[in-house]
Amino acid sequence: MTDTYSTLTLTLDGGDVTIQLRPDLAPEHVARIAELANEGFYDGVMFHRVIPGFMAQGGDPTGTGMHGSDKPNLKQEFSKEPHVRGTCSMARTMDPNSANSQFFICFDDARFLDGQYTVWGQVTDGMELIDALPKGEPPANPGKIVSMKAA
Repeated sequence: MTDTYSTLTLTLDGGDVTIQLRPDLAPEHVARIAELANEGFYDGVMFHRVIPGFMAQGGDPTGTGMHGSDKPNLKQEFSKEPHVRGTCSMARTMDPNSANSQFFICFDDARFLDGQYTVWGQVTDGMELIDALPKGEPPANPGKIVSMKAA
């Protein structure tokens, strides 16, 4: 993908969350997130795992946490970037090269994840909307992504 994206707008029921993309840390993951977002893949997808004080996870079109897109999995792009409040990182299985479309956003410091998950962005505006997502694994009434677009 030759397009260069710098921001991602994640629209929730309550408004927009702005995410600064980090292609300097994870160019392949940023390209995948942007590609899926602009294809409409994430529109209507729920946050299926929201753990207070830890993170909100979404990106599985089935809402089960067991699936991703039909695109191939990505090789890890681990960095020294810390997992702190607002960090956007890729979810994966035990296989470090299994990230596909699922991602999570940290509510608080989660430094124990550093160097083990691919950081691809940072929330710069609207974190209070992430904080307000319904909690649970899965939540009884999950929050959904209205739309997600990269620019």
